[in-house]
Amino acid sequence: EENRECVMKASIILSTYNRPQALLTVLEALKLQTIQDFEVCIADDGSTKDTQQIIENFQQNSAFPILHAWQDDRGFRAASARNNAVRMSSGDYLLFLDGDCIPRPNWIQQHLTLSEKHAFVAGNRVLLDETLSHAIETHRIPFTDLFGLNVLRHKEHINRLIPLLKIPLGSMRKLKPTSWAKVRTCNLGIWRQDFLAVNGFDEAYEGWGFEDSDLAIRLINLGMQRKLGLFATTVFHLYHRENDRHLAGINRQRLEQRLQNKITLPEKGLL
Repeated sequence: EENRECVMKASIILSTYNRPQALLTVLEALKLQTIQDFEVCIADDGSTKDTQQIIENFQQNSAFPILHAWQDDRGFRAASARNNAVRMSSGDYLLFLDGDCIPRPNWIQQHLTLSEKHAFVAGNRVLLDETLSHAIETHRIPFTDLFGLNVLRHKEHINRLIPLLKIPLGSMRKLKPTSWAKVRTCNLGIWRQDFLAVNGFDEAYEGWGFEDSDLAIRLINLGMQRKLGLFATTVFHLYHRENDRHLAGINRQRLEQRLQNKITLPEKGLL
């Protein structure tokens, strides 16, 4: 599954909102990556000063650049926040990660290995329960202890283990090249030029829901293929309560229109 493309640099587009300890845990995990030529651009959807302080403290001793793209808190505006961070970024390859998703040490390397122009790599996640997540965020146990996974699974602190296996799927990674279902920007890789070709996220999506599905649909409408990151790029998702979903119905209607009209450009995009 070796990638023949030469990736000069990756930009990690790291989303966050008022979860500074989770963000710190993810930044600490990025310090352990097997590849160190990357930058982190934090897509901040209006966090308070606590998050800014965490970022500034971490920047002082970080081996990789950390940029902070902040916007006013006017409700859930993840699409806009991520576009802000992409505008600030400079990498050839964009890796979208949420600030409550812990990457394993080979996460960047695996994504770059699978990277392919005119395709996007859709990764997945395993879920940690509230007890384990709280212990990790408060540093009662280091996140590296997640590698005692069988015990955690037995105690039901983690929902599944099979996705954490490393299995070379080869051509099977494109079994669903036009499927947009469950493409999540908590774990997604795409070449910058392909992201620009659809003019980024649609900032018309406000409130929880479907801004990542919309991106996937427009990429597919333009002829790009979905590539499965399964058994290669899985991340650990810290527990959080469900977001307010009162605008999900409106967002779903907008998504249905995308499916019908086959458009590739957003109402309000990156540029």
